[in-house]
Amino acid sequence: MRRAPTITLPADAKQRAIASLRRYFAEQLEQDVGDLKADLLLGYVLEEIGPTIYNQAIADARAFFDERAADLAALCYPAEFPYWDKR
Repeated sequence: MRRAPTITLPADAKQRAIASLRRYFAEQLEQDVGDLKADLLLGYVLEEIGPTIYNQAIADARAFFDERAADLAALCYPAEFPYWDKR
């Protein structure tokens, strides 16, 4: 089995995430955290917790599509030999 790729963020999203972490620490914990510490924390969260979030998103998407696929059979296939059912 191949190893799952590491979760990465686009540069813009990464900068916004770092800014969000810094703000969270400042407002909720009253601590000043620099870009380096916030970046290290973000990296840890993506590596350690990210796969759990990703797996749940995949499971949610799969359940959504499985539900739609079940509906598809009922919607797409007309009843066969319906003549006698009408009587």
